[in-house]
Formats: sequence, structure tokens, C-alpha cells
Amino acid sequence: MNDSKPLATASPSDIVAAAERIAGALASGVPCAPVRDLIGRDDLAAAYAVQAVLTERRIAAGARVVGRKIGLTSEAVQRQLGVDQPDFGVLFDDMAYADDDTVPFGRVLQPRAEAEIAFVLGADLADGPLDREQVRAAIAYGVPALEICGSRIAGWDISFADTVADNASAGAYVLGEERLKLDEFDPVDVAMSMSINGEEVSTGSGAACLGDPVEAVVWLARTARELGEPLRAGQVVLSGALGPMRPAAAGDTVTATLSGLGAVTVRFSEGAEGAA
Repeated sequence: MNDSKPLATASPSDIVAAAERIAGALASGVPCAPVRDLIGRDDLAAAYAVQAVLTERRIAAGARVVGRKIGLTSEAVQRQLGVDQPDFGVLFDDMAYADDDTVPFGRVLQPRAEAEIAFVLGADLADGPLDREQVRAAIAYGVPALEICGSRIAGWDISFADTVADNASAGAYVLGEERLKLDEFDPVDVAMSMSINGEEVSTGSGAACLGDPVEAVVWLARTARELGEPLRAGQVVLSGALGPMRPAAAGDTVTATLSGLGAVTVRFSEGAEGAA
């Protein structure tokens, strides 16, 4: 652990209580009340402590960590959710879907889709300056991606601490088939269009993601190391939305097209089965 890791002001019992509340929603498929009454609205360390408790429980139950997601990187999404800084969550193996897969509706609570660039790491980001040059060198390739965000908090009534505690509202993700190295495309210049059932519902660009998706990974690498869990080779990093997220309904087909990088599609089943 890094010695500079911030300390939570919420009590250990409140952190556990917050984790229990979210875990209950995860198990039952019924969204819960926000947890900010237990850990405050803006206690970053407490929120990540709750996330860590839930992560440890999932790992103990057999889940495998395969990467991280960066959230709240675009001004549009920040405005939607009333926050002003990024966050991150953990990606588990059972969250992954392939291009054109069908996700059981109900697998993700209160699903909202957003389009982004995913990066797969070819080297650890644990030591050194973790600057732009090092991060670019560590990225093996980029992939078009859809993130299916989900909130265990009823009505998406979230403060910053609520969403961080709730694994940054992670639900599932879908990777496209195209794989390009950073010398084959420039993430900041990618233009994005996302459609639901053939109707365009969201547009944006790489510049909407903290000014550059690679800079989002720099932020994540430093923050993850500060919190004691640095990024590792082979992990997937969802770098953040390129435009506003949109709600998804049973039976929907969501497609994102990213210029120079390709397209990715996911379908939702008609039935509600398999809450997550």
C-alpha cells in the first residue's frame, strides 16, 4: 500500500453497513437507498473502502478481476449525475460480453449504455512516473467498447460517494473486434455515434474524455497505485464515455460507431432474468 493513501473519516462499521446495503441490492435485484447517509457525500476514501469490501467479497466468491473502468470523465455525464471529477471501478470476468452478444435484461440493474474506447495493457503500470509516455508505451491496443452502466442505488439517486461505493456504477461491458495500436489511430480524434434501435441517441469524441482518453488512463494509473492496487498487464481499461449515457430497455439493440476504430453492438433480451 502507498503511504499516502487517504484515510476515511467514516467509521469501519458504517463502511461495512454501506457495503451490506449495496450487496443486498446486488443479491436481490432490488435497488437500495443511497449510502451517503453512512459515509457522506464526498468522502473519497470511505467510498473506495466500501468498493474494496465488495470487491474482496466478489473475489472470495470466485470472481476474477480483469480490469478497471473509469467513470465520469465527460462534462456531459458529470452534468447528468451532478459530479465534477472522475472515478473508477473494478471489472470482473463475468461482466464481459463479445460484440453482438445478447445480455439478459435484468443482468444489470437500471441499465444505461455509453460508448467509449477500451485499452488493453501490455505492461504493468505500477512503478515509475506513470506519465503520458509510460502509459502510452504500456497500452497494447485500443478497442471500440460499450459500457452498460448500472446502479444498485434506486433511481440513480447518487452522490459522488454513492457511485464510487457502488463500484463506479459498473454493470457489464462489450468489446468490439477491431484492435488498433496507438500508432494506428489517435484516441483524441475519434468521433463517436451511438444508436439504440437504429436511432442516434448520443454523439461525442475522444476529446470529451478528460480531453484525451490516454490522459484518463494516466489519471487511473496514478489513482489506482495511490489506493494500493496498480494496473497490471493484460487488464482491460474502459477509458470513459465519449458522450452522454442513455437508458436501455428490454429488447433494445445498442450500436456504437467510433471513427477509425470500428463499431460494437450489444442486444438486450426481452425478458428480465439474472439480476446483477
